Amino acid sequence: MPELPEVETIVRRLAPLVTGQRLQSFEVRDPRWCAPLAPQELLDAVRGRRVDGLRRRGKYLVWDLEADIHLVMHLRMTGTLLWHPAPASPPPPHTRVVIGLGAGRMVFVDPRRFGTGTLLLGTPALAAFFALRLGVEPLQPAFTAAHLRGLARGRRAPIKAFLLDQRNLAGVGNIYADEALFRAGVHPLRPAGSLRPSQYGLLRDAVVAVLRSGIDARGASIDDYRDPDGVRGSFQDRFLVHRREGLPCPVCRRAVRKLVVAGRGTYVCERCQPRPRPRPRPVGPARPRAGRSGGEQLIQAPGVGGGDHLGVAADQLLAHDDLGEGHHPGALDELGPSLRVH
Repeated sequence: MPELPEVETIVRRLAPLVTGQRLQSFEVRDPRWCAPLAPQELLDAVRGRRVDGLRRRGKYLVWDLEADIHLVMHLRMTGTLLWHPAPASPPPPHTRVVIGLGAGRMVFVDPRRFGTGTLLLGTPALAAFFALRLGVEPLQPAFTAAHLRGLARGRRAPIKAFLLDQRNLAGVGNIYADEALFRAGVHPLRPAGSLRPSQYGLLRDAVVAVLRSGIDARGASIDDYRDPDGVRGSFQDRFLVHRREGLPCPVCRRAVRKLVVAGRGTYVCERCQPRPRPRPRPVGPARPRAGRSGGEQLIQAPGVGGGDHLGVAADQLLAHDDLGEGHHPGALDELGPSLRVH
């Protein structure tokens, strides 16, 4: 899925092309893209309006149109925005939306059909939309080590799941969370609130560094992502641990391992990122705490020996559209609460 660097790359390429242009046509070929709003209602609201700006918030692209109208797009898992200066050729397969502007045509291609478009009327509606979904922007001055530590205080969820929750940190996804945790020397299963003060500083700096490196490389192209000109990004050539299962760690040469954390393939060097010690088991029968079902502590998966398989209580990793990659509701079955070592 396109993450902050990929979306930022798209915005930087497209904003100079579309700002000041008028939306001459807007064809929604897949009604799911703007549901529950009907395609004709969306067309009536945006057609002919001037584009005042195109910007990013988290993993969202925000079209600011005249009269304080905003169109918020999310590419989700397989969405790609392509720019065609000469719109004579037919759109590519899996095209869901075609936007006609004076300078050319933009097409939204999405094979798995999880991408979304949301129309918001007025700045207050836009602010409320993001207030429910997104936390601090990691490339803004407000994202400091102290801010990160304050967010994580008392949180026992794994730090990887904490980073993927868009309500904590806007725009960080699976790739950049893995790379940042490796650079900071923090195991992805470490409880978010248990880091030392110095580690929050290291993690904050690592998050910023990998995001800036991703933008510099014009994103990472593993599967579907391309920039608006159809060109692949190159950050995948700079991965230190992500997608490197079984290969030697670039620091200590120990083999990189793959885990599943918050339903996501997670890559780690367990020498450079020491695994957290399991909490001791209570002696005798466990007494449930009043008013709670389940818990957030790491638990050993039943029927598995050796202590090498870990799980997280199901109520800790409830699936919602802002956890991790912000899945379309149709893809929630792809999320899983368990953590397991392969």
